[in-house]
Amino acid sequence: MRGDDLCLRRQLVAVLGLLSCLIGAAAGQASAPPLEVLTTTLPNANLRKSYEARIEAQGGVAPLKWELTEGSLPEGLVFSRDGVISGIPTTAGEFHFTVTVRDSGTPAYQRQQNLTLIVVAPLLAEWGRYPKVSGQRLEGSVLVSNQTKNDFDLTVIVLAVNEIGRATAIGYQHFALKKNSDRIEIPFGDNLPRGRYQLNVDAVAEVPATDSIYRARLVPKEKFEVKVGP
Repeated sequence: MRGDDLCLRRQLVAVLGLLSCLIGAAAGQASAPPLEVLTTTLPNANLRKSYEARIEAQGGVAPLKWELTEGSLPEGLVFSRDGVISGIPTTAGEFHFTVTVRDSGTPAYQRQQNLTLIVVAPLLAEWGRYPKVSGQRLEGSVLVSNQTKNDFDLTVIVLAVNEIGRATAIGYQHFALKKNSDRIEIPFGDNLPRGRYQLNVDAVAEVPATDSIYRARLVPKEKFEVKVGP
């Protein structure tokens, strides 16, 4: 066999092999089930607690690759190419975003899914009635929420601290805060001697079921002046 013929035959075999691969890939892609995203909701994340959730899909030509294509995750969380959200969220709130999954077909197929991730603070404290001075009395209220599935043994103490660092308790509550309780109001207030006061609100929740402790604090930026009284 002449050299030219041998070279031509080898080229023909290579082309036939490539065509066979392309035909096989096309047949495999044609027989693959449609690409579909299965995950439509995500479990809530707890503020400053480790979190991991996998977004599932089926069908298409493996392997599948994921991408965050719109919106953003809470600070502290990342989204991997495998479709896993993980990390420790450092910001509470409700976050909306869109993920896209692509398969390995030629051409590649893709699907998008809009998702919402809610990051909750297990123990949330916020102002109900913002503090104010009324005559000799400094008063207000705090709203506390238990955003977990466990009951809390909750203690709330409100201190008014004067210019020389003397602290006076003007509010104290110790009670069971039931799971999924929202914005339970705790009033505080008392008469104080004349002076300027820094107000500190501290809430501490113990969770016997998980041996956990959560803390929340409120501190107004301004100081409160009592102008009447001794």
